[in-house]
Amino acid sequence: MPVTSIAGKEVHVNDEGFLTEFDEWDEQVGAALAANIGIEMTPRHWEVINFLRANYQDQGETATTRRVQKVGGVPTKEQFALFPKKPARKMSYIAGVPKPKGCV
Repeated sequence: MPVTSIAGKEVHVNDEGFLTEFDEWDEQVGAALAANIGIEMTPRHWEVINFLRANYQDQGETATTRRVQKVGGVPTKEQFALFPKKPARKMSYIAGVPKPKGCV
């Protein structure tokens, strides 16, 4: 896996730039990843990201937008407002977890 520097940290990423090591993520890395894709983080963004990370640890796979709505309590419409166009992909990228299954 390639290694790159994000927010002054050396991290492992895949071909698409997603982190491959869960423990290499921190909020500075998340903020830098968000900035890379034009997302300005707010407290609500962080709530979603923290849910995604906690859920990944519990479930062993990345939550889909449906799960973020049902379990995380963030309506799909709001997910699209916070993370425009491809919310599942953008949320997982920022959270440092793999893309959800079925995500292009």
